[in-house]
Amino acid sequence: MSLFDLSWRNMKRNFRLYAIYFISMLVGVIIYFTFSGLMFNEDVVTAIQNKENYKTIIFIASMIVFAFIVFFILYANSFFMKQRKKEFGMYILYGMKERQVAAMVFYETLFLSAISVTSGIFIGGLLSKFFGKILMNLMHYKEDISFAFPLEAVVSTILLFALLICIITVQSYLNVRRMQIVELFHAKEKMDKPLKFSMPLAILSILFIVASYYTITMGGSSNIWKDYFKETLLATTVALIVGTYLFFRQFSGWILQKMSQSQNYLHGNKMLWISSLRFSIRGNTVNFTFNSLISAVIIFGVGFIAVDYAVKADVVRKEYPNDIIFSSQDNRTQKQIEQIMNESHPIIAHKTITGIQTEKIANRKSFLDYPNYYTEEFYIFPEEQLNAIVDLRGVGEKVDVQGDEAIVLTRGLDTPITYQSPLPEMTVLKDHTFHVVERIRFPLLSIPTDASGGSEHQPSVLVIADEAFEYLKENRTLSSYEIYKIEDPKTSNNVSRQIYDIVMQSEGSYYSAFIDMYSIDIESSSLILFSVAFFAAIALFALASVIYFKQLREATEEREHYAILRKMGVDDREMKQIIRKQLLFVFLPPLLLGLLHSWYLLYYTVILIVKDSHALTTIIFSVMGLYVLTYIIFYVSSTSIYYKIINEKNTR
Repeated sequence: MSLFDLSWRNMKRNFRLYAIYFISMLVGVIIYFTFSGLMFNEDVVTAIQNKENYKTIIFIASMIVFAFIVFFILYANSFFMKQRKKEFGMYILYGMKERQVAAMVFYETLFLSAISVTSGIFIGGLLSKFFGKILMNLMHYKEDISFAFPLEAVVSTILLFALLICIITVQSYLNVRRMQIVELFHAKEKMDKPLKFSMPLAILSILFIVASYYTITMGGSSNIWKDYFKETLLATTVALIVGTYLFFRQFSGWILQKMSQSQNYLHGNKMLWISSLRFSIRGNTVNFTFNSLISAVIIFGVGFIAVDYAVKADVVRKEYPNDIIFSSQDNRTQKQIEQIMNESHPIIAHKTITGIQTEKIANRKSFLDYPNYYTEEFYIFPEEQLNAIVDLRGVGEKVDVQGDEAIVLTRGLDTPITYQSPLPEMTVLKDHTFHVVERIRFPLLSIPTDASGGSEHQPSVLVIADEAFEYLKENRTLSSYEIYKIEDPKTSNNVSRQIYDIVMQSEGSYYSAFIDMYSIDIESSSLILFSVAFFAAIALFALASVIYFKQLREATEEREHYAILRKMGVDDREMKQIIRKQLLFVFLPPLLLGLLHSWYLLYYTVILIVKDSHALTTIIFSVMGLYVLTYIIFYVSSTSIYYKIINEKNTR
C-alpha cells in the first residue's frame, strides 16, 4: 500500500477528527477570500468615494485575517498531531521512517487543503454579494452588488494557502522528529494533579481585579491618568491580567476545594464533577485566562467601533451642519441647482444669508483656539440671520447683541465662553471696533468641502447687532450664501458632485456639504466596523474551537473513567448532568469575567463620555447578547459531543 493510499484510508477512517481540521481550514479560506474579493469587486470599488483608502484598509484587514488564520490552523494542526501520537508510534514501530510519516501527513494536508480552498473560494464568492450588500448598507449606499470571483482574489488566496500548507508540513515534520516511541504510546497517560489552593492568593486575585476596575472608573480626567498615563495604563493592564489568572488558578480552585469539604459533597453526583474539575484546574488555567481576556477585548473592540459608527453622523453634523451651502449664483444657475436637488432629494427649506468680508484681522488668534484652521479675514453677519439659521436647523441657541457687542463663532467648544469686563476688542473694516462678549459653537459657514472629501480653511465669522450691520453694509461689497435643507442628505453624494462642479466654475466660490465629509468618515467607520466584526468572528470561532479541542481531548482520555462510573450504576441521565455541570464551569466563568471586564471598559470610556447613553447602552448590550448567544450554542454542542465521545467505546 502506498503512502498516498494510506493517507486516503486514514481520512475515511477518522472522519470526525479530520472534519474538525477541515472545517477550521474551510472557515479560514471563506473569510480570507471574502475580504480579498471585496478589495477587487468592481461594483464595490465603483461605489466607494475614497478608493485608495478603501483598498488600503481592506488589504491591511485581509493580512490581519490571514495572520489569525495561520495562528488558528497551526494550533488546530498541533492538536491534530497530538491526537495521533499513538498512531504515529505504531507506524514507526512497524518500520516506517520519520520522513515517510511526515510525507503521509503532507498528503493528508494537501487533500484537505485542496478541498477547503476550492470549496472556500466557491462559498466565499457566493457570499460576496451578501457581505458586499452589508458593507454598502453600512455606508448608506444603494448600489447593487453582484456575485464575483475576482481573479486577483483567487490567485492571492491560492498562493497564501499554499504557503500555509508548507508551514504546516514543516510543523508536522518537526513534531514527528521530536517524538520518542515510548512517549507516543504513553501520550495520553499523563494526569494532572490537584493543586493546593491558597486563600490569601484567592483574595489577592479579587483585590487585583477590583483595583484595576477602580482605576478605570477614575477616568481620564483624574490626575493619575493625566500625569502618569502610560504608567497607569500599564499598571491597570498588568493588574487585570494577573488578577484574572489568579482568579482561575486560585480563587476558583479554592471555591472547588471548599465545596469538596462541604457536608453534602457525597450527595448526588456533586463529588464526581467537582473532583474532575479540581484535577483539571492546572491544565485549564491558561485557557480560562486567555478566553476571558480575549472575550473582553472582542466585546470592547466591537462595542467601541459600533458606538463610533452609530454617533458618526452626529459628530460630523456638529462641524458640517449645513446639508448644502454655497455662494449665491445667478438666477438661471440657481434654478438649475434646485432642479438637480428636487429630482432626487427634494428641498425641505432654504435660506439666504448675506455678510461682509473684512480685511485680515491681526489679533484674531486671541479669539480662536486653533487659528491655523480658520481664514485670516472675518465674515460679518447680523444676529437676525444667525437666529434664522438656528430656526432652520432646529439646533443651537438664539443670540441677542446690542450696540458694539459681537460674538465670535468657533468649533470644538462644549460650552460657550463668556468674556468678563474689560471686554476684548476687535477692529474690522479699518476703523470699526467691536467688543467681543462671547464665543459660541455654531458653524454658520462650515468648513469648505469638495466631493472627494477635501477641505480648506473655515471662514472666521463675527456676529453683530442688526443695526450695526445695516450701518456697515452701506457702500460695501456683500457676500451672499444659499443654505439648503434637503431630504435624506446621507445619500446625496451624486447631487453634491453635480452642484460642486457647477458652483466652482466661478473663481473664489464657496461650497460646503454635509455629505462630502460624512461619506468619507462613514466609509472609514464602516470599513473598520466591518473588519472588526470579522476579526471578532474569527477570534470567537478560534476561542470556541480551542475549548472544543480541549474538551475533545479530555473526553477521549476520560472514556474509561466514565465506563467505570457506568459499571457502578450511573445511568445516562446522571451522566449527562455530570457533563453539563463540568462543562458549565469551563464555559461560564471565563464568559462572565470577560463580560464584566468589557462592561467596565466600555462604560467608563464610551458611555459616560458620549451623551446619548440610552442608545449606546442598547448597542453595547446587543453586542454582548450576541456573544453570549454564541457561547451558549457552543456550550450546548460541546456537551452533546462530549457525551457521544465517552460512550463510543461502550457501544462497540
